Amino acid sequence: MITIESINPGSIAEALELRVGTRIVRINGEVVRDGIDFRFLEADPRLEVEASEPDGGRLLLEIEKDAAELLGIVPAPDPVRECANKCVFCFIDGNPAGVRRSLYLRDDDFRLSFAYGSYVTLTNLGPRGIARLIEQRLSPLYVSVHATEPWVRERILGVARGGDVMERLAQLVEGGVDVHTQVVLCPGWNDGPHLDRTVEDLWGLGERVRSLSVVPVGLTRHNAHRPVRPLSPAEADAGIAAVEAARARASGARGFGWAYAGDELYLIAGRPVPASAYYDDEPLLENGVGAVRATTRDFEVALAAGAFRERGVAVLTGARMAGVFRDAAERAAPGAAGGLRVLPVPNRLFGAEVTAAGLMTGRDAVDALRASGPFDAVLLPSTTLNGDGVFIDDVTREEVERAAGSARVLFADSFSDALAA
Repeated sequence: MITIESINPGSIAEALELRVGTRIVRINGEVVRDGIDFRFLEADPRLEVEASEPDGGRLLLEIEKDAAELLGIVPAPDPVRECANKCVFCFIDGNPAGVRRSLYLRDDDFRLSFAYGSYVTLTNLGPRGIARLIEQRLSPLYVSVHATEPWVRERILGVARGGDVMERLAQLVEGGVDVHTQVVLCPGWNDGPHLDRTVEDLWGLGERVRSLSVVPVGLTRHNAHRPVRPLSPAEADAGIAAVEAARARASGARGFGWAYAGDELYLIAGRPVPASAYYDDEPLLENGVGAVRATTRDFEVALAAGAFRERGVAVLTGARMAGVFRDAAERAAPGAAGGLRVLPVPNRLFGAEVTAAGLMTGRDAVDALRASGPFDAVLLPSTTLNGDGVFIDDVTREEVERAAGSARVLFADSFSDALAA
C-alpha cells in the first residue's frame, strides 16, 4: 500500500476530501504495492479505490475520470530495497565514519533505477519481479553487469547468485524493456578478455541494450587494495581501447557510439576527454560519462564571455579537474583567464585518489581558501552541498563563506550562471 503524503490543490483527491496519512490499499481489486504500482493503476479511467483512513476507517471510492487525469495524490516515499551483495569494490565500504547517513544506504532498487537512473544488479528480483518490470514496461532500466561470464560476475558480486544476468537481460529485452548497462572495471577481475566477452554478449542482445558504460573502479583510502586495487594508466588505456573497438562496430551498424568510456578512465590514462560528439545525446552524465566534457564546455563559454578577464575568481575543484580547467584556460584567447585561480582541493577524508566534486569536504575547502586569496569571487560545485547547505563532513556553507572573507561564494553547476549572478 501507499500512504498519502500530500494532496494537490484542485485535484480529484481534494474534491473527495481525502486526508494526508490515508493509505491506498487496492485499486480495481489490485493490491497497491508501492508508488509505481499506484501510478500504473491510477491511469484507468474508472477506478474503485479501497483505502484506510488514519483513524482506522475504511473507504471505498468509485471514480470516473479521463485516462490522462491524475488523482492528485502524492505518495510518501517507498522504503528502499537494499543490496544484499558483497561486491569486492563496494562503494559503501570506502566510506569513512561520520559522513552523511545517505552514503551508507546500500540501495539496489529497480524503482530508483527507473525513476532516477541509478544502477541495479537485478540479484534481488525473482521471476515475479522480472515479470512485473515487463508488465509495467519500467523502461529504461540501468543495470550493473560488470561481467557476463557467470563465475566472473559472482566473484565480483561476492555472492553465489547473479550469474544468470544474461538470462535476465534477455527476458527484459524480449519483453520490451530497454536497458543501459555498466561495467565497473576492476584490474585483474573483469578486464582484458573478460571485458571483451562482456562487450560481445551485451551487443548480441540487440538494440534494446541501449548503451554500455565502462567506468573505472572508484576506491578510497578506506578500501583500496581490499581486495581490488586502482587501475594503472596502462590498464585504463587498455579499457579505452576495448571501448573504442566496440564503438567502431556500433557506429557502422547502428549509427551511434553505443559504448562509452567513463571520464575517469581518460583522466587516469592521462588522455584528453573526447569531444562532445563522442557522447551522442549525453544520456549518461550521471554515470560519469560526459560530465567532464559538459563542464569543460561550460567553462570555455564563460572564458569566451570574459567572465575571468578582470575579476579575481577562485575555482575550487579536485586535483584531476584542476588540470582540465588549466588546460582549457591555456587554450583560451590571451588574457581570457587573467583573473582566474584554479585551486585543487586534496580530499583528506577519503584520500587523495578521490576527486569527485560531490565528495569535497568543507574543511578541505576552508583550508584551501585560507592558504590562498584574496579573491573577488569563489566558485564551488553545487554538488558539494546537501539540501540543508551542509558539506559531507558537516561543515556548513556559512563556515566556508567566512573563510572566503569578503569574496562572494557561489555554489553552482554553471560557471556562466554563477558569474552572472
